[in-house]
Amino acid sequence: MRSLSTSELEDLTGDIKTRGRGLGFAQIGIAAADVEAQVAHLDRWLAAGRHGEMGYMEHHRTLRAHPAELFPGTIRVISARMDYWSTAAEPASRVLEEPAAGYVARYALGRDYHKVLRSRLRRLARFIEARIGDFGYRVAVDSAPVLEKALAQSAGLGWIGKHTNLINRNAGSWFLLGEILTDLPLPVDAAATDHCGSCRACIDVCPTQAIVAPYQLDARRCISYLTIELRGSIPVEFRRAIGNRIFGCDDCQLVCPWNKFAKPSAEPAFAPRHGLDRSGLAELFAWSEEEWSQRTEGSAVRRSGYYGWLRNIAVALGNAATDDAVVRALRERMSHTSELVREHVRWALDRHGAS
Repeated sequence: MRSLSTSELEDLTGDIKTRGRGLGFAQIGIAAADVEAQVAHLDRWLAAGRHGEMGYMEHHRTLRAHPAELFPGTIRVISARMDYWSTAAEPASRVLEEPAAGYVARYALGRDYHKVLRSRLRRLARFIEARIGDFGYRVAVDSAPVLEKALAQSAGLGWIGKHTNLINRNAGSWFLLGEILTDLPLPVDAAATDHCGSCRACIDVCPTQAIVAPYQLDARRCISYLTIELRGSIPVEFRRAIGNRIFGCDDCQLVCPWNKFAKPSAEPAFAPRHGLDRSGLAELFAWSEEEWSQRTEGSAVRRSGYYGWLRNIAVALGNAATDDAVVRALRERMSHTSELVREHVRWALDRHGAS
């Protein structure tokens, strides 16, 4: 790659942002690959054990703190956000108010966002290559050890709110993030500033009180962690609070006042698939492992694993109103091969006085 002048880098940055919007991104920002200011917060979180069983957070701490070690030569990060709120989905509030229905976090209703964003970011990288020739880069979407929210804030895409999600003044928080780590010395954007003010709606609404203080999340109490990341038994103290949430939780976003500015996604890939936005718990609980594999192919729901899926639904059925269909669905899983599943089924049946 030839050396680019300041004006050429500025023009290239403008073209990257324009092309990014053409690829479906709501916003593109540029940040310096420097997250030292945020590393202290990460270290305190790890030291307190608030990452739970997510050992990879600790194992990859050095890479998160130093993006250039993840991809040598990195000096800039092209940060992108893509809206995912689908108007085709059953309203979240309606599903949460129906105990016999299973609630799936809105980001997981359609195609796996990792695949959607990674594909678009690679196309953006190829666009840059077509403009300037070969350059050094690596695409990252959540799975790579990158402090994506800190970098996105530095790139001007939003600020990290009290619930620890990123919030944009003009678009709320219903969006996903992805990055291109690069050796291009692109001009950086101004960092976003905090606008949470005195609001504590997200803290007050959390069913399990996982937001232990403003900007501090204890993952071990978070329903998203309990239903997705945790591989073992869900602590009994949190089961009733989980309600009918079978994969993730959106409560802190649903009450955030900034989400009145949220933009519906125009991306067809995020439209609900296989009725995951409105299916009944008993129906979902009856899926065989083969059916589950077929219906979650290309979906973020795969993250929980089949046994985790059944574990979560068993808890939700335990929280549903007692009726013959609920008890029958649970009893049909009493002899499941997994002790993890059987233990949660027993708990649920006890809740209905039907053990």
